[in-house]
Amino acid sequence: MDFTRLIPVIRRLALEAGDRIMEVYNSPDFAVKSKSDASPVTEADEAADALISAGLRAIFPDVTLITEEQADSHALQASTFLIVDPLDGTKEFVQRRGDFTVNIAYVENGVPLRGVVYAPAQGRLFYTLADGVSVEETGALAKDAIGAVNAIKVSNPDNAALMVVASKSHRDAATDDYIGKYAYKDMKSAGSSLKFCLVATGEADLYPRLGRTMEWDTAAGDAVLRGAGGQVVRFDDHTPLAYGKAGWDNPFFIAYTPGVELKK
Repeated sequence: MDFTRLIPVIRRLALEAGDRIMEVYNSPDFAVKSKSDASPVTEADEAADALISAGLRAIFPDVTLITEEQADSHALQASTFLIVDPLDGTKEFVQRRGDFTVNIAYVENGVPLRGVVYAPAQGRLFYTLADGVSVEETGALAKDAIGAVNAIKVSNPDNAALMVVASKSHRDAATDDYIGKYAYKDMKSAGSSLKFCLVATGEADLYPRLGRTMEWDTAAGDAVLRGAGGQVVRFDDHTPLAYGKAGWDNPFFIAYTPGVELKK
């Protein structure tokens, strides 16, 4: 993959999808349907998926494309692929809480090498540059030109006073019990893949997820975190979270900044 070609494309598509999402978000009302797994889907999910998919297929026709909203792609298997969650955090979107994201990632041999996470309601845009370094872009976020970017880097954690981030919509007793094994100074809740980005920027040190996720939920955030010096590992054995698994389901995982003393 030519990353100098890839990054401007996925950045632009994320921004364009964000515009479509915000059109629906700011409308007086929108319909919410249930998918076969009972998760919600809106016209914003579907419009963003169509826009991103068309853009990626036009420019990278030979690369396998996996998206959350296209069930026919879920049966595919590939070692190299693009993976998309056009609207991660649909529950936050439906409740108009703002912390939902557009996610596009490129995976090769199980590793999410590059990715973009865009939170349109918050105006925050995170992505990996062609060289793999992660940045947050500030300013106008023009579609056709990359603006000012700030390299982001994980924190230098204090294991006696960690900052923890956890899911806003999927928090449970098991997660709280696990977090309780750490000495933390504060804990914040966030929706969608923004949790990875908060670790990537040093705004949090630890994000444990003891619940079901799919690869499209995590790949872009994982790429951004890796590019900022962080890691994502399986909860059970602390080995790196791998991608391209049959069915696209993830095991429980922990995203963290190196230096955090992980607990079992």
